[in-house]
Amino acid sequence: MSSANTPQVDAGDLDEGSVAEYLQSHPDFFERHHSLLGNMRIPHRTGGAVSLVERQVATLRQKNLQLERKFRDLVEVARSNDELADKVHSLATELLAAGSRAQAVGVAEKLLRSSFNADHAVLVLFGTDSVNEFGGESRFLRLAERRDQAMGPFKTFLKNNVPRCGKIRDSQRAFLFGPDAEEVGSAALVPLGENSATGFLAIGSRDAEYFHPGKSMDFLSRLGDLLGCALAIR
Repeated sequence: MSSANTPQVDAGDLDEGSVAEYLQSHPDFFERHHSLLGNMRIPHRTGGAVSLVERQVATLRQKNLQLERKFRDLVEVARSNDELADKVHSLATELLAAGSRAQAVGVAEKLLRSSFNADHAVLVLFGTDSVNEFGGESRFLRLAERRDQAMGPFKTFLKNNVPRCGKIRDSQRAFLFGPDAEEVGSAALVPLGENSATGFLAIGSRDAEYFHPGKSMDFLSRLGDLLGCALAIR
C-alpha cells in the first residue's frame, strides 16, 4: 500500500490534552498496539526511566497500600465501636438495676471513671433536694436550679439542647471542675432530658484535642438519653 492511501495525521491538529483525552477514552489502546509500549518512556524521579507498564504497576501498588491503610482504619473503628457498644450496654443494664436516682448517680460515676476512662466527670442536676435525696453534693455531683446565676455561662448550650465538644470557657471550667479546671484541655457537655430539663453531664479530658468539634456525637447523645431517663424526676 502506498503512502498516498494511508491516512495522514497533521501533528499540528493534536495537543497533549487531545492525546490524553483519547487514551483515557480508550484504556485498551496499548493492548491493541503492543509494539508502542517498548518505545514509551516516562522519566523517573531519580533521573532514570521506566516503562509505562512499570509506572502503572508502581501506581497500582501505591493505590493498593492506600486501600490497605483505609481497610485497617475501618477495622480499627469497627473494633472500637464494638467495645463502646458493650460499655454502653453495661451502663444501660446497671442503670436499669438501680433502685433510686442516688444509686443511678453512683453507677454513672463508677462507669464513667472505670469503663469510659474519663479524666474528669461532673453531673449537674436541676430541681432536686440535695439533702434528702443525695445527702449533699460531691466531687461528681452538682445540684442547681436552671435559673441560678451560675448557669449563665451555659445558657447557649442549654438552649441548643445538643451535645457540645471542644474547649470550654474559663467560667464553665471553674464551675464544673473547680481545683482541677486547669487540667482540663477539652470537654464534652451532654444535655440530659428534653430541653436539658434534668440537667447535663460534663466529661473533661487532659488532651486538648480529645473532645473536638468534629467528634461524632452519636455516643454522647445515647449516653445522654440513658442518663436522662434514669435520672428524670419521678
